[in-house]
Amino acid sequence: MAIRPGENPRRELGSEFVHPALEMIKPLAAALGGTLVGPEEVTDSDIALEWEGRIIGGYRSVGLDGALDRLVTTVERELGRPINELNRAGKQEAVRRLEELGAFNLRRAVEDIADRLQVSRFTVYNYLNASTRALPDRPPAPPPDPPSEGRQP
Repeated sequence: MAIRPGENPRRELGSEFVHPALEMIKPLAAALGGTLVGPEEVTDSDIALEWEGRIIGGYRSVGLDGALDRLVTTVERELGRPINELNRAGKQEAVRRLEELGAFNLRRAVEDIADRLQVSRFTVYNYLNASTRALPDRPPAPPPDPPSEGRQP
């Protein structure tokens, strides 16, 4: 029996009660978009949660379905408002944070973020370029390859 974020896990699972530590990590599970499961449901792909050498439950992560939504929700929580309500500087910060979180590695992320920000894709690309230029740790782009011999310009 899965314990969804927002549910009260203090219910019986067979003859045992769910450990109170699971109540403590419910907000974390909700923020990550996963599910808490009882100890009898923990599989090899779950993260087993142990207390004093005993498995008390598990965390079951989700796949990439909804990953962009979760990342946007994280950034909105950090910035204190929905990203479409941010001013230009706030939208640039949102794009910078989404880039740091890897959101733009997801398919169609630029288009989806542009729609959510209510800006063009071109604007999102400009925000991305501005944020990468502002990072002093990032090495400069390598120079272009010299023309090979035998090729005419």
